[in-house]
Formats: sequence, structure tokens, C-alpha cells
Amino acid sequence: MSKRIGVKKNNSSLKRWLKIVSFLFVGILTIISLRGMYHIFNALNNLNHPIDAYLVLGGSITREIYIAQIATINPHIPIIISKGSDDPCIFFIFQREGATLDNTWLETCADSTFGNFFFSIPILKSWGVKKVEMITSDTHLPRAGIMAKISLMAQGIAVDVNGIPEVDGIPGNHENDLKTTLDITRSFLWAWVGQLINPPCNKVIKLSEVNLNAWQKKGFSCESRGKIIGVGELR
Repeated sequence: MSKRIGVKKNNSSLKRWLKIVSFLFVGILTIISLRGMYHIFNALNNLNHPIDAYLVLGGSITREIYIAQIATINPHIPIIISKGSDDPCIFFIFQREGATLDNTWLETCADSTFGNFFFSIPILKSWGVKKVEMITSDTHLPRAGIMAKISLMAQGIAVDVNGIPEVDGIPGNHENDLKTTLDITRSFLWAWVGQLINPPCNKVIKLSEVNLNAWQKKGFSCESRGKIIGVGELR
């Protein structure tokens, strides 16, 4: 008899704990969902807000040439270049275009399109950005554009997508249906999880702080379209 009573007590205790865990789980899901909806609502309200940051996805030096030209027109708008060309390549492109180096940051933690948003969003949020223009190649769309809207709007940031034409050559991003589906699915999952955590990148430097001497010793390589053949030597 005592054993049966003990088993009943254990079952009752287990059921009680399961109810508590289930209640907490549902509560957390509800909070995350409400938080995400709040951010999306803010992003929609910010659609008419002026662009207050540029986010350039790495993968083609054409994008960096383009943003350097834009930086000469809008020098007051900050720029993040996420895992772009080697630092000196970007430095000399901006220098050649006469663009300021003090308002551009290089983020080098990312190793994929998903990583571009994963590591750049905490920087944009720390700047208080309400609307960003995401710049990539037209050949990198629609995947990058969809991922941008999911990832950024889930954090309350409105986004304009700018796919610039690739005049020659093929950028490092290659689109296929499977890759697009997987990346978009991953973006949806992170839009949810990212309501709780946003890990920062510990490898972010200002373009003006690029150590050219160190890079010269280390060596670097630039795409031929950049017309950069050595430190300080352009063609």
C-alpha cells in the first residue's frame, strides 16, 4: 500500500512540474511573439523614415566601389561593410573616390549571407538605426532581399533593398532554390530567437583605422575589377 501511495505522489509531482514547465514555455513563446510583432510594427512605421545607415553585403568588389561613390554624396550616413574584400582593397577604393574613411565600419565575423545580418544587426541597433539601405548585387537577389526584410524588420528596422548590376564577372554569391529555401527558413527561425539574444561581432574596425603596414607584410588580394595591384598603387 505504501509503495502505491509513493508512486501516486511521484506521478502527481511529475504532472505538476510538467504543467509548470508547459506554462512557462507558452509564456516565453507569447512574450517573444509579442516582442517580434512590436518590432515589425515599428519597422512598418519606419518605412517612410529617411535612410540613416547603409549595409553592404560582401561578395563582390563592385558593391564596395558603389558604396564609396555613395559615401561622397552622403558622407554623414554611416556604413557597415559586412565581410567584404580585404581591408586595404576597401581603403584604397574609398581613398580613390575621395570618400570619408571615418564613417565606415568593416565587420569581418560573417562567413555567409545569413552571417551578414546576424552580426550587423547588433551594430545597427546600437546606432539607433530606424531605416537601412541594404546593398548587394542584382545577381544576389531575391534571396538576400527576403532575408534582409525578415531579419531587419524583426528587429524594428525598415529596409530598402538595392541590387546593383554586375557589369562583368560573377560575384561570390550563387543562387539556387535549395540554398534560398534553407537561408530563408534559417532567417525566420533567427527572427524569433533573435528577440532574446543578439551576439556582437568582436572584429569590427573603422575604415580609417586599417593597419596598412600590417596588411602589406601579411599580403592581400583584391578583385581585378577594383583595379588595385598593390599598397597605394592603383591602375
